[in-house]
Amino acid sequence: MSNKRNGYLLGLGCNIEPFENFSSMITMLLKEFKSFDISRILHIPPVGMNSQHYFLNAVAFIETDMPQQNLKDICNTIEMKLGRDREDPARKHKDRPADLDILCSLTIPEDLNTPAREVTDEYFLYPLIDELFVFLSDKPLTHQIQTGTNIQVGQLSFGESATTIHRN
Repeated sequence: MSNKRNGYLLGLGCNIEPFENFSSMITMLLKEFKSFDISRILHIPPVGMNSQHYFLNAVAFIETDMPQQNLKDICNTIEMKLGRDREDPARKHKDRPADLDILCSLTIPEDLNTPAREVTDEYFLYPLIDELFVFLSDKPLTHQIQTGTNIQVGQLSFGESATTIHRN
């Protein structure tokens, strides 16, 4: 990849009405950004919390030169619009309709060799980070990971593999 791209890596997740809320998160992100790259979406049990509700999780690369705090404000607004209580001190350990976390700033292609463990300690995101980095490197995925989950947003269908999503 010859073009330098700057932006942020986001962790996306939800376990309250996950299919509807994940679709809503993507719709709201597309209102803010004309496109972004996203890993496959995994349907996995909760990690680090006691819940019977499975999560949908993915990792996205948002190409932008906006300050990190502006992106954080956008992420928090999306969470609150979907019903997350940002004031609850126990929110990290509760079921959630939306969770958008900035994992790191990212420069492509320079940062694509960064090990996932240096990006986050949330190990359930490691295969998604690895997959997205391979996708952003324009290389084929050489190892198997869990089958992705299909999500529909209007006519848009995604989630079974890494892809780029564009606003219509």
